Amino acid sequence: MIRTTLATISALLVLALPARAADDFIATPTLRAGISVTSDVVRVGDLIDNAGSAALIPVYRSPDLGTTGALPVAHVLSVLRAKQVIGVMTGDIKEVQVTRLARTLVNKDLETAVASALERRFGLGDAANITVTFDRGVADMRLDASNTGALQPVATRYDARSGRFDIAFEINNDNNPAPTKLRFTGNAIETVEVAVLTRDIDRADLLKSSDVAVERRPKAEVTGEAASRDRTLGMQLRRPMRAGMPIRVADIVKPEFVQRDQNVTVIYQVPGIYLTTRGKAIESGAEGDIISVLNLQTKRTLTGVVTARGQVTVQGASQAAPMPAAVEQTSSLKRDETPAPAPTAAALAQSLIQTPASPAQIAQAQIPPVRVSQAPAKSE
Repeated sequence: MIRTTLATISALLVLALPARAADDFIATPTLRAGISVTSDVVRVGDLIDNAGSAALIPVYRSPDLGTTGALPVAHVLSVLRAKQVIGVMTGDIKEVQVTRLARTLVNKDLETAVASALERRFGLGDAANITVTFDRGVADMRLDASNTGALQPVATRYDARSGRFDIAFEINNDNNPAPTKLRFTGNAIETVEVAVLTRDIDRADLLKSSDVAVERRPKAEVTGEAASRDRTLGMQLRRPMRAGMPIRVADIVKPEFVQRDQNVTVIYQVPGIYLTTRGKAIESGAEGDIISVLNLQTKRTLTGVVTARGQVTVQGASQAAPMPAAVEQTSSLKRDETPAPAPTAAALAQSLIQTPASPAQIAQAQIPPVRVSQAPAKSE
């Protein structure tokens, strides 16, 4: 009977309370195991659910930007009691993890922002080719998470002679009408990607893959067009160069396969015939160059194409003048004339070996046509 009466009274008291008071009575404050904050203070409402009117009361200083701190539960409950917050449910939580949210600007982002502010200004080129160095070694920078805007340059100064810059930026802040201001100083220079030598190279050496590396160098150090790594491989230098020197297009040439006064193999080619003889180069040449060669057997000067190391090819068929088209005509031999014998392969080879350089003379070395004459007309 007594228990029934107490239950009835409790029910009547609950019904008599205002709706908000009833909600506060029913919703039990519960401690959170981990929280994230954006401001510089931790409030009661950050630590517990259902904090009610005490939610805005500050209780701790937030950790540093972008870091996490741990609070023992016993210490948290002691601080909450001091703020008249009691009856907090903790469950099996031993400590509360508190993380301070932040916006991190890494060093690369800052370099990109400065390069973009200088791009195509003050005589500089693309931002991708501008190398930035900050004073005092600016490292990664953390800002309050409310700084959500982009880095906007508002004042830019640059000295093209010294490469010094002084740039001010602003970032919009969600919690503050006044933007956050940042200022950076340092050096900015335009660079180019260039092939550099990894060892000392002599003029006669062919550049191999291990001889060439790729680096970025100040544009002012590379006069003329910088050579790419792919373009240098297999080439020769016009002069000896030391390790670390940048390679320009003007520094490289195709390798000389034939040197002046060098003994070479001379190849004669005409349709169906391939002959070789010895010769002496009158001038140097790289692969594909046309040079003059002295035929050591006939003492005649020929013109050919350098096709390999120590090898020059004379294309007889390409230099010969085209033969005239045959004209059909009725002819016969005189009784006292005999057909001219066809030239033998040996005779043709000999004529090719003695073939001079000019196309007209090469044409004369072709198989001569059979002499013909008109038969005398019969008299009636």
